[in-house]
Amino acid sequence: MAVFAGQGDARRSMRLLWRDRAPGPDAGGAGSGRRPGLDVDAVVDAAIALADRDGMAAVSMRAVGQRLGRSAMALYTYVADKAELVDLMCDKVLGELPADYPLEEGWRVALTAWARDNREFYLRHPWVLQVSQARPVLGPNEFTGVETLVRVLRATGLEASVLRGVLGALVQFVRGAAAVIADARSAARETGLGDDEWWYSRSSLLEEVSPDFAERFPLSTWFGQEPPPPVPDNECAPYLERDAVRNFEVGLAVLLDGVEATVARGRA
Repeated sequence: MAVFAGQGDARRSMRLLWRDRAPGPDAGGAGSGRRPGLDVDAVVDAAIALADRDGMAAVSMRAVGQRLGRSAMALYTYVADKAELVDLMCDKVLGELPADYPLEEGWRVALTAWARDNREFYLRHPWVLQVSQARPVLGPNEFTGVETLVRVLRATGLEASVLRGVLGALVQFVRGAAAVIADARSAARETGLGDDEWWYSRSSLLEEVSPDFAERFPLSTWFGQEPPPPVPDNECAPYLERDAVRNFEVGLAVLLDGVEATVARGRA
């Protein structure tokens, strides 16, 4: 189920997101009635730790308060509600991503590194994938991420109108690829059945339930006949995760081939 950012009070949420540049009475700093050792960052960090461990559904003001050894009421001085907390959580973790990629080896090398870093980011914080991109957070780290990607894409020499589409395609591709891996990991954890065990228990029955499977689905049969190439440094991972990583690398290469072809047409 999607979680939408930007659902809290707009002015208060934006001030909290940008509080390093716009301090004020609502920015969560020290003040009368505030107990020492607790501030906005402490609340946000506790919520992130909960989400990383148990998912977004586990995050509530009460659960965060318990983690901090405080009541939920004690948190409202710093963060108004879960809606506001979601914005702060998302922008905080986005600050983990590199803010610059060297271009000495060209934009393609830089974009490949960017894509891999972002995929790993989503796998560290899979709950971020539940936060819909329909409503951006509009925080400083989110904008830093946009600046970082646009800086690399601008090295292609393509016009802004084209780059906007390339940026969207890259972001959605990486996010989707990460979601497949995250889902594969959570499926094994939540069902108690590993990918390999699930897959072979089901696929082995196809010949029994559909003896004419190859005739009915010749392209699917052809498609699955040739074994896929190995995935370096990932051969110990479960089947679906290996497949998702392989698809990520192949898909990213094809996507960047398309960008290169677009650049070449522009220079012709």
